[in-house]
Amino acid sequence: MAFEQSISLKDCRYTYAIDPNIKKYALKDLTFSENKVGHLELSRILEELPNSGVGFLLKIVIHKDLTGFKLNITDQSGLRLVNIFKSEDHKILQDKFYFLMDSLVERHVFTKIEQ
Repeated sequence: MAFEQSISLKDCRYTYAIDPNIKKYALKDLTFSENKVGHLELSRILEELPNSGVGFLLKIVIHKDLTGFKLNITDQSGLRLVNIFKSEDHKILQDKFYFLMDSLVERHVFTKIEQ
């Protein structure tokens, strides 16, 4: 998957785009870590019960020059994409996703546009 300027996950209410005011130090403060290639990565498990270890993996990778990003939600193996927005059965997971993304919007990592 290529790095994108903006991404809209299927059935998600918002489109997320790189904020023009993004700063590398803000990403470090938000626990993004640098991978072998120099891109910044954040992985979180979206789980219904806290600390259960059962849920879906949210992975955000921001290009090292801060011009593009990848965003996906997969099963825990990281191999199969999952759509948590398709059904109301995953309402808690949706709320946790929106909460995390809102915190990144507040810190000028992303901007969000309602669809």
